[in-house]
Amino acid sequence: MKVICPYCQRRAECVSGKEIYPHRPDLYSKRFWLCRSCDAYVGTHHNSRRHAPLGQLADAELRKAKKAAHNAFDRIWMDGSNTRKEAYAWLAEELGISLTSCHIGQFDVEKCKHVVAVCLPVKEE
Repeated sequence: MKVICPYCQRRAECVSGKEIYPHRPDLYSKRFWLCRSCDAYVGTHHNSRRHAPLGQLADAELRKAKKAAHNAFDRIWMDGSNTRKEAYAWLAEELGISLTSCHIGQFDVEKCKHVVAVCLPVKEE
């Protein structure tokens, strides 16, 4: 599989979790795509023989934005009031995108900020 870095257009390499998270032995067996030039990386689908990426490679800014988006979004369904699937259907509608394209792993920084903006008020009600 060929994975290209969206920042520098160089080819990423598939590495073990030990390279990405040397302080996390529990992640050593996981696979990640890494662009050494940009320090951009993304995890892989665990059931994929070809180690399909979970989304786009993310630099530090995008990783921080995705984490914030997940923190805001996960509160909507993890309390049990909605299923994850229901929460993603709601989010897709709020963002004005299709359910099939509604995945935080595919979002850019601006879309992640939009997720935070629509999700935070939901739990404050």
